[in-house]
Amino acid sequence: MSTDKILILDFGSQYTQLIARRIREMHVYCEIHPCTLPLKEVQQFGAKAIILSGGPDSVLDKKSPKLHPEILQMGIPVLGICYGMQAITQVLGGKVEAAAHREYGKAYLKDTKSTVLFNHLKTWPMQVWMSHGDRIAKVPPGFDVIAISGNSPCAAFANASSTIFGLQFHPEVVHTLEGKKILKAFLFDVAKCEANWNMHSFIETQIEVLRKQIGKENVICGLSGGVDSSVAAVLLHKAIGDQLTCIFVDNGFLRKDERHYVEKIFRDNFHIQLDVVDASDRFLKKIKGISDPEEKRKKAGNLFIEIFEEEAKRVGNAKFLAQGTLYPDVIESVSFKGPSATIKTHHNVGGLPEKMHLKLVEPFRELFKDEVRAVGEELKLPAEMIHRHPFPGPGLLIRVLGEVTKEKLDILREADAIFMEELKNSGWYEKTWQAFCVFLPVKAVGVMGDERTYENVIALRAVNSTDAMTADWSHLPYNLLGTVSNRIINEVKGVNRVVYDISSKPPGTIEWE
Repeated sequence: MSTDKILILDFGSQYTQLIARRIREMHVYCEIHPCTLPLKEVQQFGAKAIILSGGPDSVLDKKSPKLHPEILQMGIPVLGICYGMQAITQVLGGKVEAAAHREYGKAYLKDTKSTVLFNHLKTWPMQVWMSHGDRIAKVPPGFDVIAISGNSPCAAFANASSTIFGLQFHPEVVHTLEGKKILKAFLFDVAKCEANWNMHSFIETQIEVLRKQIGKENVICGLSGGVDSSVAAVLLHKAIGDQLTCIFVDNGFLRKDERHYVEKIFRDNFHIQLDVVDASDRFLKKIKGISDPEEKRKKAGNLFIEIFEEEAKRVGNAKFLAQGTLYPDVIESVSFKGPSATIKTHHNVGGLPEKMHLKLVEPFRELFKDEVRAVGEELKLPAEMIHRHPFPGPGLLIRVLGEVTKEKLDILREADAIFMEELKNSGWYEKTWQAFCVFLPVKAVGVMGDERTYENVIALRAVNSTDAMTADWSHLPYNLLGTVSNRIINEVKGVNRVVYDISSKPPGTIEWE
């Protein structure tokens, strides 16, 4: 069965992968490639349509990314979003200028001309999400303005044949209330795509890719017991069988009883070769005295790879290291196929040695968490494992703020276990995307019995999200928070105060470090 493909050219927007996510949700296959992709490769891609992403630059800047004019002459539909719209304007002879008032956040759109792109929309004025400092002062010849906003005399345009469109707003973000309908109209009414791509198709395709990439070489997989690495391990085992050895590194930063859980699940359920390495003392020694979060991550990351290189020699000279890296990991760490801005070094992609002796295999590098869960369901992994909350590669290392010690880790482990237990007992574990405890680098005065105490503070964190790109704090019931607080203070020696984090992402991140 042939699969229709959409090509997304990335001009550096933090939202680029959200475009891909929305398209995949509609069961249409798409790939993201850099805006610098050679014209010949764009033409050979075989796309049913091309989407030009937004970006952080101004098209008025001489050094900004450029759009190749011949892309607009390929005879297939093109949708430019924000920067992509302005790039179309510039190439086709329109005029872009710096806006007198920049437009960021919510805006309301009014339609000015009937268009296939808006056929399914019902709410006018329509709430959209803007993020731009330039605006279209003059549309290219042969184009019509199809929508305006209070601050944009051209918030959307289309050419006479309705094959090239530009949107000044971002239809891919949830704040554009009917944005998905606009993308749907572009895919099915304009590009005439068929909805025939799903996780079953992804698995079949990825197995072929993995076999071609790996050949007859051996692979070691960094198994943490979390969703990403677990699903990656099962997919790899399906693709290459006994060429795979999973390695579980007990770095001393694990959740309570995590090592036992992983050993039982993978050895008993999946019969996958599993080597367990106890390196907790090595990790604690490596990060002793270090408080800076970036330095902690990189030190731990380097040691993690060192251990894998050591293990690779023991398991038949493995040539590849498999990781469950996801797209949110990548976009927060490095430029992903385009000039996206760096936010922080992530645990899976930051701190790797410059001369790493293992080649990386990352089957989920362009997937979101919920897509990986869907892959896991297709591969028949246990529901308990598939729906576990996300857990970072460095584990509790980044949840102990400041210097990390065994005593702090033990306190945090016990507090976190209580929080998880009460969330599950109350039914709130399934209602939250991610929840955990953080050990704060402060002490507080308290009273226990008749004595004054000066002990540690634990912060509770629970958020709701779908893709980890944005998140809101979970509105847990007061009685649940009270129960968790009482249990932690009463049962975990060294804690006399519990607080709840009500920050969203942005401006904060989900993890504290």
